[in-house]
Amino acid sequence: MAAGKTEAIYTQLKGQIETLELAPGERLSEVLVAKRLGASRTPVREAIRRLAREGLVSFIPGEVAEVAPISLRGVRALFEFRMILEPAAVRMVTLDGLTSPELLIPFREIAQQLATVAEDLATVERGELVARFYDLTERFDQAIITTCHNEPLATTIADRRGQTARLRSIAHAEPARMERSLAEHRQMCEAILGGDPESAARELSQHLAATLRTIIESLASEIGRAGDLDIAILPST
Repeated sequence: MAAGKTEAIYTQLKGQIETLELAPGERLSEVLVAKRLGASRTPVREAIRRLAREGLVSFIPGEVAEVAPISLRGVRALFEFRMILEPAAVRMVTLDGLTSPELLIPFREIAQQLATVAEDLATVERGELVARFYDLTERFDQAIITTCHNEPLATTIADRRGQTARLRSIAHAEPARMERSLAEHRQMCEAILGGDPESAARELSQHLAATLRTIIESLASEIGRAGDLDIAILPST
């Protein structure tokens, strides 16, 4: 029962952090969070510690928890880490798909739905398209995690998903970037389904590099000084 309560609190807090409902730098008082969620302090404490292990919460002097800040340096480090891990995972998945084609079923479905989103770009309201695209990109990332046979690699990638998710709105703030990302995901799916592990890894690496550039440019523009990589970025109020 206690484990279930901790999981529910963890899921709720993680979702609020990913959507920036809980802003970077916002204090997470165990007492106030427990009161707001109608829970005792113990499962709240355990959920916060789990979020800290995933890099979504940090502790300031006095063991006070806060939503981890978003900084240029931190974003760069995260994506450099992703560019090491995720191409290796997608290479494994593509290779395994050559002998176990059932592994590729989710990618085939995602590719078909990405094509539909591309067809709808000129006719469907942007908010709806963005929601559909975000859902498909999340499904793509989860498909990589669940079909990768290397469990430590898959677990490490999964543990960084929350950090990536809360950068999504920044990465696609420019409409043209979402369209380019859509094309990149279609190319990644094509390489995976085509059984070309090196192309799949290359396409994923290029996608991550392009996303990193977009986020860095957006954050640097917001603070007006690209050189200070340690400055924390807080959303506008």
